[in-house]
Amino acid sequence: MSVEIVEGRDVTIRFDGKRCIHARRCVMGEPGVFRANVEGAWIHPDDAAADDVLRIAYACPSGAISVTRKDGGPGEHSPRANIVVVRENGPLAVNADMEIEGHGEMLRATLCRCGLSRNKPFCDNSHIAGGFVATGEPMSRESELKITELTGKVTVKPVVNGPLMMTGRLEVESGTGRNVDRVEKAWFCRCGQSSKKPYCDGTHKAVGFEAP
Repeated sequence: MSVEIVEGRDVTIRFDGKRCIHARRCVMGEPGVFRANVEGAWIHPDDAAADDVLRIAYACPSGAISVTRKDGGPGEHSPRANIVVVRENGPLAVNADMEIEGHGEMLRATLCRCGLSRNKPFCDNSHIAGGFVATGEPMSRESELKITELTGKVTVKPVVNGPLMMTGRLEVESGTGRNVDRVEKAWFCRCGQSSKKPYCDGTHKAVGFEAP
């Protein structure tokens, strides 16, 4: 089973292995809580304070880790600004108050843009073995949206055999954190072959891309 739920004294940790992209923020950030390369139980919620465990959840780009508090302290909250980061030769890392059609509400997700994932719309690291090459530093565009306006619900709709349609206010950022664009609606390539990455240019039709 890919989902593990581990109860601790002050927090409950939920880990979804199918969404994990092995960014290692957990094992490097709190190696006592998330113990790599061990046999048996590898998640130990009581080996760090609740605030520190929650910090790891926020650092997990794929949303594979989520934390629920039991101690009465503040839990996970929506980001102050909705962001989608274009990762070099990799997925779109979204941190937003979002709902992905067919998958429910979430705050973080890494979404496939190489076309090779076996867990679409989520990334499963197939871009590495597949040799996917795409810049994480696309050219910037002008936008009139302000940072303070980048809040509210974002909906993500995987178009059948087509792109990811994102509706809602969010900033598109390069892998190094540079502002690329601020949008209210955009179509992002997920066939891996657009000439205008990270955006769709219709190439999915010509190459016969198929995805639910």
